[in-house]
Amino acid sequence: MVMCIVGLFSTIVVIYILAFLISILSPTEARVSIGAVFLAGVFIGFSVGFLKIYSHNSLLIGIVTGFSVGLIWLVVYNFRPFGFPEPESRNIIAGIITFPLSCLVTWKALKDINILRPERGHGELLFIRILRGFGMVFFVLIVLFPFYFMLSSSLKSRAEYLQDPTNLSISIARGLNQLFVGYTEVLNRFHFARYIFNSTFVAIATVVLTLIPAILGAYAVTRLYFPGRKLLSSSILLIYMFPTIVLVIPLYSVFSQLGLRDTLPGLLIVYAAMTIPVALYMLRSYFQTLPRDIEEQGLIDGCNRGEVIWRITLPLSGPALATVALYVFMIAWNEFLFAFMFLDTPEIFTLSRGMVTLNSQEVPRQYLMAGAVIITVPIMVLFFWFEKYLVSGLTSGGVKG
Repeated sequence: MVMCIVGLFSTIVVIYILAFLISILSPTEARVSIGAVFLAGVFIGFSVGFLKIYSHNSLLIGIVTGFSVGLIWLVVYNFRPFGFPEPESRNIIAGIITFPLSCLVTWKALKDINILRPERGHGELLFIRILRGFGMVFFVLIVLFPFYFMLSSSLKSRAEYLQDPTNLSISIARGLNQLFVGYTEVLNRFHFARYIFNSTFVAIATVVLTLIPAILGAYAVTRLYFPGRKLLSSSILLIYMFPTIVLVIPLYSVFSQLGLRDTLPGLLIVYAAMTIPVALYMLRSYFQTLPRDIEEQGLIDGCNRGEVIWRITLPLSGPALATVALYVFMIAWNEFLFAFMFLDTPEIFTLSRGMVTLNSQEVPRQYLMAGAVIITVPIMVLFFWFEKYLVSGLTSGGVKG
């Protein structure tokens, strides 16, 4: 009974997720027979449970069984398992992989569970697995859907977007040149290539201007003893007590009088002032976990403080430095308020400031989506590239060594 319920639940989740994805990728709506899903789910649950009891290769045989059920499903529904008017190849592929995937999910849910003689706690374990799997799928779809909406909208022509803005399918029949016309227009006509260069320069310069004083300040607070050390250490994040909007008007007035408004150096000063406190706080927490004995040994061997920092402290702080650098880069790359208030000359616009030029009735909406994708992709690439450093850098400061 339990294995049939698990198989039914797994099949329902897999089929309707695939139907949802196919509906997004196609202009027509997917329709699946509830009765067929119910019968297939019960059969898959029974098959996987039976094979798990009497076969050592239950996973392999279960997947083969799923392929067989998928082929039968295709034949019964005339190779239109998701109710589309024509047997498109992607729907056939989805129909074939649906039930093997359902078998895999069912097998994972029933792993290490004795079906014939369930032990105490197996029901709770099974419920947690099902709930965790459903939650992971749900949140992945929630996170990815906005980005896919931006991507699909940016790849449409103006006529396609005006005809049906809610149609999220991507038509590749128009060819690559027509498909990416929005990006070429944004990069050339709206000068986003220049904005990318400006944002990259500002972000990298902000990282450099932030790390140098943050490293020295964090090291001084954690390793040196001087008057006011505790006060400085406890007031590092004091600037974040003031809302950003409160600081905009005074800074605007001061920078206008100093001639720093509408310049990238002026923007860099503001960004560095915003990011140095949080970078100093993060590095201080990490430096506190580093053993003092290694640095003291370096001082005994004749190194001065600068050499100790360069040769010992910084090499040991790679994950923390990568975390802080990525965090500061993201702040400088995405910051909008100060860029909008300070920059008026289009030649020095950053990407976030340049997005304002796309947000008008005269500019096609798909160009705005293309600009949003251009801003988002570099940050996503950097995040996934430095993910392991980000995780280790954030967690290492929580435990003192």
